[in-house]
Amino acid sequence: MVRDALSRLWRLYHTPQGKRLFRYTMTSVISTIIGFAVLGILFYVLSLWSEVPDNVIANICGIVPSYYLNRNWAWGKTGPSHLWREVVPFWAMSFVGIVLAIGAGVLAHHIGVSVLHLHRLGRTAVLYGANIFAFGVLWVGKFLIINRLFHVHPVADIVHELEVAEAAGS
Repeated sequence: MVRDALSRLWRLYHTPQGKRLFRYTMTSVISTIIGFAVLGILFYVLSLWSEVPDNVIANICGIVPSYYLNRNWAWGKTGPSHLWREVVPFWAMSFVGIVLAIGAGVLAHHIGVSVLHLHRLGRTAVLYGANIFAFGVLWVGKFLIINRLFHVHPVADIVHELEVAEAAGS
């Protein structure tokens, strides 16, 4: 059963949509690493502010590379960005992410300080967890929207491409 699932994933990866999904995932991983690095430096190392402002700044730092990696690498777009079809919708979704980051920061602060009475390291771990949860919820929706923004085939084509690849491999 696991072997079949891995085999399907391997075949999916070798489709255009599968490769796009993989690159989108890697873009998310890269921007998350950037955001978490900035968050760790601001919140844990420097102890500048509280969870909310540090979280917002960290997430903004991950947005710029996310845009360029998604546009150029995941979706293969080149040339100048279209303001109304690409830039504005991407930043609008990013704004939703910032709102989620604010909510995650408030929740992490409440849990870390009021509920668990944690010190800075524990509060940092709770903040990372809150971020992962908040952005995990947003991740799938962003994939579907970005897929449309950069004018590529719908995500439903992934299933079709996988079926074609499976039929060719049989």
